[in-house]
Amino acid sequence: MFVFVCAGCGARLTTQLSEVALPVHAHQKYGNGTQLPVLMESGTFAVDPEPWGPPWRPWSEIDPDEASARGIYAPLHALSDSAPGAIVIAPGDVRGTLLILERSGGYCCGLDGADGPNMTCEACGLPVASRIDDCSLWQAVWLAPNAVRRCPVDGADAVPLSWEELMTEGSRKSSTPPFEPLTRWGERMGPHPWWSWSPQWEAAAGQALAHLLAASEGRPVTVPDGLTQEVLQRALDALLPAGPPARRAVLAGPECPAVGADADIVLVPTHPRTGKTWTPAEPAGPAASAYPVPLPFGVWLWLAFPEPYPPVLASGAIPDDVLRDDPPVPRPRHAFRADPEVFRHTLARLPAVRSPWLREILQNLTQHMRAGIF
Repeated sequence: MFVFVCAGCGARLTTQLSEVALPVHAHQKYGNGTQLPVLMESGTFAVDPEPWGPPWRPWSEIDPDEASARGIYAPLHALSDSAPGAIVIAPGDVRGTLLILERSGGYCCGLDGADGPNMTCEACGLPVASRIDDCSLWQAVWLAPNAVRRCPVDGADAVPLSWEELMTEGSRKSSTPPFEPLTRWGERMGPHPWWSWSPQWEAAAGQALAHLLAASEGRPVTVPDGLTQEVLQRALDALLPAGPPARRAVLAGPECPAVGADADIVLVPTHPRTGKTWTPAEPAGPAASAYPVPLPFGVWLWLAFPEPYPPVLASGAIPDDVLRDDPPVPRPRHAFRADPEVFRHTLARLPAVRSPWLREILQNLTQHMRAGIF
């Protein structure tokens, strides 16, 4: 367990926190005016290894060698010049801070952090963090890595669960349903939720799709039937040629059937605590030689072991002699679309994007978005 303190005066700025993996959707911008919930679970923090946030430099000012040294192999709109290692926590876990009114700008419904750190240490006035709560952004507080220090506290941190422990019945509650009710900020007549594909799923698919294209070697790719096909196959068919023999992608991971020798790609979970990708116990088996495509554990769990439909919260008590007959959750009205910016962010950081055909997909991403692929 850790607490974060001000680097200037040592004042405590957070409650006790445990480290977890950075969510794939940490920097996601979703929809227009959408009210997104808190990014991090209370009592946890994650570290972004890359710079993020102002000041930004346009790509025209970036030397290709500098970009490659930062692990970026394709042009982007801009690169952040901030310090790497920003720490993200839930807003409710902050202590001893004040908002900087002069930096409380936002797009329309809240704070977006575009002006730099907008929170100071209450004790000494040092800018220490950025509060984010604008519409279409995940609510979070990002601690500036050069303004805070991590300090261990009494009590050992919990040991990360093994894959077997994650797969116990109690831990299956961590699965992420594919669609959920969303609402907008500032509804005059009160909140009017609508059922949508989960923003977390769209971010996860954006990351997975980038890896699938890199693993395709320019050939068609097939994924398992059902929800996996609904989420990924339409974009794969649109972005890959139809002629050469297809490469086969399968779901793999704890409690999954053994991977066959004909599998070229495996869709595998990442550990929610450590961020490490699942690897097979047999290093010489087919799964070990296939290209691993990472998926957040909650999304992978739903794909590998789907439930009939996401549960709906009910109010009030039901008598013991009454059987429940809840209607299925309404499905979204539009086809699934992967998050284009998560896709761009991921693919630009894969060395395979140096291939001309993959570079062309990135260059034409706006056209693909207009065509409804993303």
